[in-house]
Amino acid sequence: MRALFIAGAHTDVGKTYAACALIAAARARGLSVEAFKPAVSGIDPADWAESDPGRLLAALGLPLTPANLEAMSPLRFTAALSPPMAARLEGRDLRLQTLVSLCQTALAAGSPDLMLIEGAGGVMSPLSEDATNLDLMAALGLPVVLVGGSYLGSISHTLTAAKVIQDEGLDLAAVVISQDASPLAPDFTETIGDVARFLPGVRVVPAPRNGQDWARTLI
Repeated sequence: MRALFIAGAHTDVGKTYAACALIAAARARGLSVEAFKPAVSGIDPADWAESDPGRLLAALGLPLTPANLEAMSPLRFTAALSPPMAARLEGRDLRLQTLVSLCQTALAAGSPDLMLIEGAGGVMSPLSEDATNLDLMAALGLPVVLVGGSYLGSISHTLTAAKVIQDEGLDLAAVVISQDASPLAPDFTETIGDVARFLPGVRVVPAPRNGQDWARTLI
């Protein structure tokens, strides 16, 4: 089984989009694939089809049932805040060991060709009261696919996230740059080139808005 951690250089940068594209590419090749997003916030329990876990389930071809939602994302919080902040509002205490145990259980539960674990927020965003996404990544030790954007300022965010991942001793398997829809965004091709220039030896993959063919190159 090949397992990857899908991390973001920033919040709402396209982690779930990238994960869904990878799922589609794997399924198109006839590979078995599973995904797991242990914690998610900003989710309406009555209307979650377009939420991150809902989109992951749809990409996997699974029905959007409460049982599948629970299996995909067992830690769900209503407020659109970081998971520990949202958990506090609900009187819950979110800790790293809980997240690690859930991920390890998901990793051990089956043997698909590809298993994706998706974080919440950016690499250094708080994920629990005692940990960031980076801490969960380090505890699991999986190769990382880092998703960055192409908005103004995204190069710094992406390179900073890449550096902390590498400094942690983790395998940075690839950096995916998601094309920004804003007409004010810098040139996409130049952004790809600038990121790649400062990440020698790391695969930098453009993810344009007009298709998901890029994901095939990572499967």
